[in-house]
Amino acid sequence: MTLPLAGITVVSLEHAVAAPFATRQLADLGARVVKIERPGVGDFARAYDERVHGLASHFVWINRGKESLTLDLKQPDALAVLMKLVARADVLVQNLAPGAAARLGLSAATLRPAHPGLIVCDISGYGGDGPYRDRKAYDLLIQAEAGFLSVTGTDDAPAKAGCSIADIAAGMYAYSSILAALYARRDHGLGSHIDVSMLEALVEWMGFPMYYAFDGAPPPPRSGAEHATIYPYGPFVCGDGGTVLLGLQNEREWLSFCSQVLDDASIATDPRFASNSQRHGHRDALRALILAAFAGASADEIARRLDGAQIANARMNRMDQVWSHPQLAARDHWRTVTTSAGPVVAPLPPGRHDRFDYAMGAVPALGAHTDAILHELGLDAGDVDRLRARRIV
Repeated sequence: MTLPLAGITVVSLEHAVAAPFATRQLADLGARVVKIERPGVGDFARAYDERVHGLASHFVWINRGKESLTLDLKQPDALAVLMKLVARADVLVQNLAPGAAARLGLSAATLRPAHPGLIVCDISGYGGDGPYRDRKAYDLLIQAEAGFLSVTGTDDAPAKAGCSIADIAAGMYAYSSILAALYARRDHGLGSHIDVSMLEALVEWMGFPMYYAFDGAPPPPRSGAEHATIYPYGPFVCGDGGTVLLGLQNEREWLSFCSQVLDDASIATDPRFASNSQRHGHRDALRALILAAFAGASADEIARRLDGAQIANARMNRMDQVWSHPQLAARDHWRTVTTSAGPVVAPLPPGRHDRFDYAMGAVPALGAHTDAILHELGLDAGDVDRLRARRIV
């Protein structure tokens, strides 16, 4: 079946994570995504590391299925090429430095008169207006500004997320907003201007701790890998040194946990543990009882008891264990994508469709599609050679 976004062309002035993550989702759904990169250097995420057969892990992750066109946008002839491409596009995405796209004449207001159907998506740290508009923003800085660090970590120190959570949040809202704009355009033929900020995206995800601290109430404490307000809910070490994570959600589960997992139904009637609030308030005492009960069994045995009691539980997997996870293998979650360094395994996007498979295209080498795109725009081989000689492409 034809992919949902087949026939949609996206031009993206993108780097790092937020915008590339958004446009990769579009490419997986069949959109043509033309990635504009600097000649000789490209997206600076290409140089973050060399962990995937010499290629950067970030770049391989979020740039499959795209075409790479090199343009030095500081030169007028390169900008003229870009404008020809934009004239054929449905969507323009950019996460350049604050104000850079507008200075190039690529703001939604500037483009709309000539391209009323164009959807323009600007992704930035703080948004297109307000006192923070021109501030540079990186993922860790936004984690701090959004309050994420204040509730993540331990009593001793805050901790950042182990992945680029603010970038990913902004990329996902850009992606969903672009889909909504494409859907709306079907009715009236008009494009939209989408303004996505990393700060606002991550603040949306902070809804629970923000409301928990509503109207001056104390915020949830930093609790490491444990839940901040529900107990027991988190990791516990077993007798063989393995770690099991478990989570209780209601009083029925608490009774089953005591009788079937801890093998001591009397704990359930201890007044210190009569409700979640009481259990949370006496968490140190309850932790000691749980660890003592777990000390005589392996992690596998504790997991079997938890399963038998219908208590949610999990193992704390390393990255290599995620690659070989039996559930992902059973669901045929892995595909092979092409790169300039050879084939690599990649996970399918979340969300299975029974009408189509995701595109899962190749990860482009820098400038791999430059000549073909320029020819498509009407330039002949001599024109391309002249542009290359002047380092415009």
